[in-house]
Amino acid sequence: MYRYILRRLIYVIPMLLGISSLSFFIMQMAPGDALTTMALSPDVTDEIMEAMRARFWLDQPPYKQFFRWITQMFKGDMGHSFLWHAPVTWVIKQRVFNTLLLTVVSLIVAWVLAIPIGIHSAVNQYSWSDKLLTFFAFIGVSIPNWFLGLLLLYLNLTRGWGLPIGGMTSIDFAEFTFWEKVVDLARHMVLPVIVLSTGTLASLMRYMRSNLLDVLRQDYVTTARAKGLAERVVIYKHAVRNAINPLITIFGFQLGGILGGASLTEIVMNWPGIGSLMLNAVQGQDYYLVMGNLVIGAIMLILGNLTADVLLAASDPRIRYE
Repeated sequence: MYRYILRRLIYVIPMLLGISSLSFFIMQMAPGDALTTMALSPDVTDEIMEAMRARFWLDQPPYKQFFRWITQMFKGDMGHSFLWHAPVTWVIKQRVFNTLLLTVVSLIVAWVLAIPIGIHSAVNQYSWSDKLLTFFAFIGVSIPNWFLGLLLLYLNLTRGWGLPIGGMTSIDFAEFTFWEKVVDLARHMVLPVIVLSTGTLASLMRYMRSNLLDVLRQDYVTTARAKGLAERVVIYKHAVRNAINPLITIFGFQLGGILGGASLTEIVMNWPGIGSLMLNAVQGQDYYLVMGNLVIGAIMLILGNLTADVLLAASDPRIRYE
C-alpha cells in the first residue's frame, strides 16, 4: 500500500508539467495579452509598456516564460497577477477558503442525504415513495446548476423568503458576535448549498439505489436471509457495505473537482470564490493566475483519486495493493 501511494505521488510531477504546459500554450494562442488594454490608453508611454512587459516576462518568447514560471512554481512562487498586482499565491488564498467551505458543506449535505434515501428507495422498490423519489432525482439530475440558481433567486425575491442574495456575509459582519457570525454565514450559504448539492444528491441517490438492488440479488444475500438473519442486518451489515464501494470512486472524482465544480454556481449566486476569480483571470488573460488555479485543481484531482483508491482498499478486504 505504501509503495502504491508513493508511486502515485511521484506521478504528480509529470502530470502537473503536462497540464500546466498545455494550458499555458493554449492561453498564449489568444490574441493580445494582459497589457493590451493598457497600451490603448494615451497616458501610457512606450517606456512604461516596455517596463511592464519586462516585469511580467512578456518580453520573452513563450517557452522562456513557461520555463521561468515552472522553475519558480517549484519554489512556491506562482508568479505575479496582472489584474490584482499581487502574487498569485496571495490572490488565490483570499478566495480558496470560500470555495472550499461552500463545496465541502454541499458535499456533506448531498452524501448524508443521498445514502439513506438510496437505501430506502432500493429496499422499497417500485413503492409510491420510490417512484416519488425517482421522479425528483431525475429532475435534480436534469436541471442545470445555473438555471436552478436563477430560479431560487427569483423565488427568494418574489416569495419573500428573506434569505440574503449575493456575497458571503453581511456588511456589518465584523460587529457581530461569534454565533451571530455563524448564523449570518449559514443564511448566506443556504441558496448556494441547495444549488450545488441538488445534482450531486440526485445522482448519488440513483447510484446507491442501483448498486444496492444489484447486491440484494447476490447469492450470499440469499444465504444470509436463509440463515435467519434479520432483514436489517442483511441490508446494513452485508449489502450496503458492498453497494457503497463504487460510490467511493465517485467521491474521489468529486473531491478532485471540489474547486472547479462550483464555478458557475459562484458566478450566478455572486459567491466570492475561485469560480469568479478564474472567470476574471481568463477574460483578462492573466496567464499566471489562470495557471495557478489550474495547478491547484490538478493537485486536488490527483489527491482525490488517490484518496478514493486508499478508501476502496480500506473498505473492501478483496482490494489490496502490495
